[in-house]
Amino acid sequence: MDKNIVGISFDNNNRLSYFLTNDLTLKKDSNVIVETEKGQQYGKVKTEVIKLADNTKLSDLNEVVRLATKKDYQKHKKNLEDAEKALQKCKSISKKMNIKMQVLDATYTFNREQLLFRFLADTRIDFRDLAKKLASIYKTRIELRQIGVRDKAREIGGIGVCGQVLCCSRFMNTFAPVSINMAKDQNLSLNPNKINGSCGRLLCCLKYEDECYKRCQKGLPKIGDTVKIKEGTGVVKEVNVLKRKYYVDIPQIGLIEVIDDSIK
Repeated sequence: MDKNIVGISFDNNNRLSYFLTNDLTLKKDSNVIVETEKGQQYGKVKTEVIKLADNTKLSDLNEVVRLATKKDYQKHKKNLEDAEKALQKCKSISKKMNIKMQVLDATYTFNREQLLFRFLADTRIDFRDLAKKLASIYKTRIELRQIGVRDKAREIGGIGVCGQVLCCSRFMNTFAPVSINMAKDQNLSLNPNKINGSCGRLLCCLKYEDECYKRCQKGLPKIGDTVKIKEGTGVVKEVNVLKRKYYVDIPQIGLIEVIDDSIK
């Protein structure tokens, strides 16, 4: 079975999706037709061929169907032009129907089996009548998808506090749940300006680091705990999770540094 994959982008964005090469000879910047859960799409290869280990599970990966031809490019170009017209039409109709939504973009699948509109709204929207109206005009399956502020940030892009392009724009295909407890576990200030990303939600990177912090926390006391050490009994005033050390305030002695090396 084919164990080679390539990273492919759609609509010239930086985010990559990975597909099996299907034993095709592919190079960086090749234009290809790929199979997705929504149907065939036109994309561009952004990586060299990556060979996977023999034991890699491939059940979630789709295949590159074939290299794109000049005729495919012309069809793709027309799809983009028609999708832009459909976007303006959808905006006009939704305004006339007084639907409180901001339609962001429209996308045809390569074979025009589906026309997808994405939109923002403050509340849940009943768009059934709008979908019927659009279906009667474009004679294809219509999908209206409400997205959130994290999706919008991914589309707009930007630079994160780390100085790199936003993870959601660069490589993330799905958003993992992020909780305030992850910030607490890392002893971060709960100031929204410090722990929120460009979207206004909690930083995705809190999730990346969570497992490491949980492992390093094992056996360590929390700030405010009363503990007994060889120098005496005192209250924990500070904890450095990654270095696995904490400081205990003992009356008449002061702060004592304690290093826990139980985890190597």
